[in-house]
Amino acid sequence: MLRRGRVKYLWLLVFVGLTQIKPAIAERIYPEAPIKIVVPYGAGGNADLAARALSSAAPDLRALKGQPLIVINRASAGGLAGSESIVHAANDGYTLLLARVGSHAVEPALDPATPYKWDSFAFIGLLQTDPYVCVVRADSSFKSFKDIISAVRESPGKLSYATTGNMDASVAFPVSAFVQAGLSADAAVKIPYKSSPETTSALLGGFASFACNALSPYLGSIRGGNLRALVVSTPTRVADLPDVPTVSELGMKSLEAVSGWSALYGPPNLPEDIIRTWASALIELNHDDGWRAKVIGMGSIPSILSPDQTRQFAKDQYDFYRTLAPHMGIGK
Repeated sequence: MLRRGRVKYLWLLVFVGLTQIKPAIAERIYPEAPIKIVVPYGAGGNADLAARALSSAAPDLRALKGQPLIVINRASAGGLAGSESIVHAANDGYTLLLARVGSHAVEPALDPATPYKWDSFAFIGLLQTDPYVCVVRADSSFKSFKDIISAVRESPGKLSYATTGNMDASVAFPVSAFVQAGLSADAAVKIPYKSSPETTSALLGGFASFACNALSPYLGSIRGGNLRALVVSTPTRVADLPDVPTVSELGMKSLEAVSGWSALYGPPNLPEDIIRTWASALIELNHDDGWRAKVIGMGSIPSILSPDQTRQFAKDQYDFYRTLAPHMGIGK
């Protein structure tokens, strides 16, 4: 009897131990280490600025348990190489992606050679949107965006514009404008660079006539008097550029759809609990005064969305850029 009692006691200990261990097995502790965020563009550009703003705020977000966010720039192939690396990354939540409109809406919509689809990733959240602006060197003879359209009409192929890729929104904006004005999509020469700072250098060096891209990396040069802004893509004028007209004011309202944005994506099949952790972190981020001030200071708009809302937003952007396919010569 005594032996039987000891056996029952031992089984009781095992049962109690298992009930205590089970929650530890069921609950993932995340994050437990620093998280990498891959930026598929060069340093100083729109994607890089957005990633570093997020990185500076990350350690203070309770949902991330004080873990740092390490920014890694992998600038190659117009954002495609760094983005494709995330498709094949481990889905443990420790390698994420800073997605941009060009690499994750325009390229998949227009170029069939893009090595992934718009929805090949796990959608975590939209971070911010960026008004698009067209700029020229401060001493340029072009005083308005309509001056550029007129010059392109008079001398097709003479003007050139600097872009941050072969097929991103910095290309879609002028192409859309040309088509809307009754011109051919290639009415001006496209000169692709790796980042927005490089397009600024191209403008200042006289190697390109104009550029249309997100406002953030150009704002300093505009404020400093080195570049002149001609038009913005927002429905209303931008507070930092009160004298610059909107596309709607120029009779090109459809160009409001062309704007920059940054979002946080993960590898496909990212576990739902990790996505929920980040969704909670981004809700905190949205109330972080320091992050909001930094984003606004760079000329962007804080625009946090949930994972489901981000997916719908990305799909809407993809569908819009698909409409440009007949004018871009690819993506039929």
